[in-house]
Amino acid sequence: MDSLIAASARALAAGDALGALKRVALRDDPPALALRGIAMAQLGEHGRARELLRRAARGFGSHEELSRARCVIAEAEVALAVRDFAASPRALTAALATLEAHADRANALHA
Repeated sequence: MDSLIAASARALAAGDALGALKRVALRDDPPALALRGIAMAQLGEHGRARELLRRAARGFGSHEELSRARCVIAEAEVALAVRDFAASPRALTAALATLEAHADRANALHA
C-alpha cells in the first residue's frame, strides 16, 4: 500500500472525508477508487459513491478477491443508506464467504 492510500484511509477512519479525497482525487487505480467511493458516501453523494465502488471492484484483479469483497460490502452499505433493497443478495453472500475465508472478521460481521 502506498503512502497516499494509507494516508487517505487514515483520514477516512478519522472522519475526514475531504482530507481523504485530497489525497486520492486524481487517481484511477482500484484502491483509490474505493477510498473515493467511501469518502463520497460519507459526504452524502451516494450515487457517485456506488459508481466509484463498482469501478473499484471491477478493477481489482482475480488475485485481489478480498478487496473486491470489501467493495461489495461498502456498496451494500451505501444501498442500505439510500433504502435501495432491490439488489440481489447473491453478491453480498459471496462477499461474506470471501471475507470469512480470509479471516476478515470485522468486515464479515459488518456484512
